[in-house]
Amino acid sequence: MNETTVTLVGNVATGVEYRETPMGGVARFRFAVTARRWLREQAAWADGGTSFYTVSAWRALGANLAASVTVGDPLVVHGRLRVREEERDGRRKTFVDVDAVAAGHDLSRGTAAFRRAVRPVAAAERPSDDAQSQSGMEASVTPAPPSVEAPTPVF
Repeated sequence: MNETTVTLVGNVATGVEYRETPMGGVARFRFAVTARRWLREQAAWADGGTSFYTVSAWRALGANLAASVTVGDPLVVHGRLRVREEERDGRRKTFVDVDAVAAGHDLSRGTAAFRRAVRPVAAAERPSDDAQSQSGMEASVTPAPPSVEAPTPVF
């Protein structure tokens, strides 16, 4: 099946709403993308129109977005584009959604300090008590590294 994938650069326009569903957790937020153009005659940038998208992120990506993103943050979002039409109040409306596959802060506009998410160990991945006692090894969980302050940007 052919799908249209897009990469959008813009700002978070609403708070991230996270909820658990039978298919896993999902985070949703509105994303604003404003075109900018260089006006040679005035030697200045000018904003064009703003397009708004509803971004959905499932499972781990959704949970990490909900924990990491606030209104106004500059992001890069990559995912599958979906366009849908609905009738509301007797009028046809078009909505543009993106099912995110990846997302992150736009580092051309600021700095970030990455912290790896701690992944719970599934029961199937844990060694059994017998295997531990036979090998003489104990299972351990590696703690997340301490948070690091963002470096001073170099301009």
